[in-house]
Amino acid sequence: MSFSHAARLQQFKNLVGIRFQLYNSLFTSLPFHRIERTGILLSLLLNNSEDGYKKKLSPVEILEDFFTRHTVYQKEQEQIDLLFRFVQYAERQIVLFDALEDASFREVNDMQGSGSLKQLFNEVQIKHKEKELEQKLNDYCIRLVLTAHPTQFYPGSVLGIIHDLSKALADNNAGLINTYLQQLGKTPFLKKQRPTPYDEAVSLIWYLENVFYVAAGKIYTSIKNQLQLGIDFNQPLIRMGFWPGGDRDGNPFVVTDITLKVAALLRGSIIKCYYLEVRRLKRRLTFTGVDVLLAGLEKKLYDNIFIPGHTTSLSKDEILATLFEIRSILIHQHNGLFQQSVEQLINRVQLFGLHFASLDIRQDSSVHKQVLANIAAKDSSVTFPYLPAYKTNQENKATDELVKETLDVMKNIRTIQQANGEDGCNRYIISQCTSAENVMEVFQLLLLSGWSKEVLPIDIVPLFETVEDLQQAPKVMKELYENEVYKDHLQQRRKQQTIMLGFSDGTKDGGYLMANWGIFKAKEELTRISSEYGYNVVFFDGRGGPPARGGGKTHRFYASMGKQISNKEIQLTVQGQTVSSNFGTHDSAQFNIEQLLNAGISNDLFSSTKALQKEEEALIVEVAKKSFDAYVELKQHPYFMQYLVDVSPLKYYSETNIASRPAKRGGSSRLELKDLRAIPYVGAWSQIKQNVTGYYGVGTALKALDDQGRFAEFKQLYQNSLFIKTLMDNCEMAMKKCFFPLTEYLRDHPVYGEIWQKIYNEYELTKKYVLLLSGNTELMEDYPVEQLSIQMRERIVMPLITIQQYAIAKCREMNERGQQSPHKAAYEKLIIRSSFGIINAARNSA
Repeated sequence: MSFSHAARLQQFKNLVGIRFQLYNSLFTSLPFHRIERTGILLSLLLNNSEDGYKKKLSPVEILEDFFTRHTVYQKEQEQIDLLFRFVQYAERQIVLFDALEDASFREVNDMQGSGSLKQLFNEVQIKHKEKELEQKLNDYCIRLVLTAHPTQFYPGSVLGIIHDLSKALADNNAGLINTYLQQLGKTPFLKKQRPTPYDEAVSLIWYLENVFYVAAGKIYTSIKNQLQLGIDFNQPLIRMGFWPGGDRDGNPFVVTDITLKVAALLRGSIIKCYYLEVRRLKRRLTFTGVDVLLAGLEKKLYDNIFIPGHTTSLSKDEILATLFEIRSILIHQHNGLFQQSVEQLINRVQLFGLHFASLDIRQDSSVHKQVLANIAAKDSSVTFPYLPAYKTNQENKATDELVKETLDVMKNIRTIQQANGEDGCNRYIISQCTSAENVMEVFQLLLLSGWSKEVLPIDIVPLFETVEDLQQAPKVMKELYENEVYKDHLQQRRKQQTIMLGFSDGTKDGGYLMANWGIFKAKEELTRISSEYGYNVVFFDGRGGPPARGGGKTHRFYASMGKQISNKEIQLTVQGQTVSSNFGTHDSAQFNIEQLLNAGISNDLFSSTKALQKEEEALIVEVAKKSFDAYVELKQHPYFMQYLVDVSPLKYYSETNIASRPAKRGGSSRLELKDLRAIPYVGAWSQIKQNVTGYYGVGTALKALDDQGRFAEFKQLYQNSLFIKTLMDNCEMAMKKCFFPLTEYLRDHPVYGEIWQKIYNEYELTKKYVLLLSGNTELMEDYPVEQLSIQMRERIVMPLITIQQYAIAKCREMNERGQQSPHKAAYEKLIIRSSFGIINAARNSA
């Protein structure tokens, strides 16, 4: 099959576009109250909205006109009830669209084309790079870290339906499709209670068991079979990481007991996967000598799952030893019959061990300071030998309970390692790390919790997030590399230092261009400094789904890094809808894992990416600085935060019950920009279809160059640098999801008119210059399938964004007039309910 742009687009139209229209008609039989009428009315509301926005009507005017022309409802409560039915209906349309895209993934995407492992192997053979590939693979891996950040609105029951519906759609099984749509109609989307960190762990482990276990194992087996280089990888080529239950930063519900329970859950889940696979093998391996070994392994796995007290009686090495013995018998006594099936299980045990995914512990640096202050205040004789001349300079805000919790979780890393292996939990990440002292504080606390500096199998990982922190990061690491005690620790850790860089807070702090350039330069400098001191540096990228949080076409970013940036491993967070959209099926997971593997390996073996010249760097710095200044000026507008609070659903995020973690740091009731987490911040801009953090300041910066007659310089850079090209491509994606007619009614608002106009002008300016760079006439023209997918999704949610803005405007009007309406609570609930569909439809919106 040809996978040209035109062919892919036609496949998408046939398999997603047309089938969506066909199956959408099945919604008329869904078990809703008066659903047939609702479906017809929703279509009319969509038409009304499209026509109304062309006439520059506000969402309130559009809906009032709709109620008058197309319904007999005059009572406010009747109108609100109808809007809730619209929301329910549209949510299920989005599920259908998601399932159709998932079902057609293999037909729309070239699974063996550019970026695949097959393409990589072909290129290796053509260029005779087999030896280099072998060396690279022996010292390389990708690590996908699943986080529970609140961007996933589907409850687990709905995710299961999407999975089953996708399979039925792929098989064209009309009867099952209808049944699953009926089930969908009766399944609630609303979460009545906020999930606990344990609930979040259970939800994500579903993906580990049902997707990653299969997809990662398949890729690993494929690599070993394809290469035939006599390599048996002892280190995992694909690692999974896990944050629910370990990420304590700003989440008071993650306590030591939860951390231990989640670690046990991960261990139990992977053993269950092995047990089921051994049971399947038993049906085939019925030969003398093999059957007894397999039965013994089955019993050990069973006992570990179901019999208390057996959790430390089994090791990864013991499982592998049995499987190696079985493989040897098959080869030497049974002509290798079913050897491949045993190899697949061996590969999975090598990948996942007894931990399935490594549980990371994360905490904010300020907590460590408070804990040390509490310890010092309780006992003046206590000294901190690894913090010479240490002054906490910190008010003792830590409770005794917080001190106990902090030390307990550090102590219990040993408990987890004993049951799950060292890979089960061996990283401690420090949020808001601003100094070498922050790292040594954790080192000191680990020793106070009972660890020995001679045996400390834990990597301490600083996380640099803001623009200023990124600039200071090389200085911080230099100080650490010169610290004798820390040098000894790194010697234990194979002279390897992991550094985490946060895209989300960087963008919130510095805007799109400055954050991305700041991270790029920080990586270059940190690579240089680490190499200078003789250490390997591994970068762990805290990325969200959308371009504004480091997402978008992620693999292209890694392919564009060049040789000045350490490429020992690719590590990144995967969260929210990105888990379900990029890794929700075996096909999509395999495709995206292969793309990441290929990007990192190709960057070393074939990269023709040249280091940026000094004049090119100077140009990027100039553009990033102007972009940063424009973004900071916007944030300093006196009504900036008030605009976001009053026009978007920001203040309702915490009521959506989608995550255990609060939407902001700190305990104050007032929403302050500095306390606000990046996810609700970016998500709020996304829901009002303005996506400020994905482009703001880019247009102003490029216009300044153009005014000096130097725009051609940047265009040349755009054509020569994959890094800049990828940045601009993702910028286009953020803008493609904007829809300013939704909020254009605010253009003349006495308070918000000026700020709305500023944002709109910057959008138009950026769009103009991005198109001048690409030479295209419309956004995302180079990605027609993704472009059409976004257009169709945006059309499905148009009634939802109209309803949400209508409800926000109603609440704002009541507040401004000091009215007490019996309907206000219903409007607020409508705002929250609309958020679900809007976010889910975008798939990478927050």
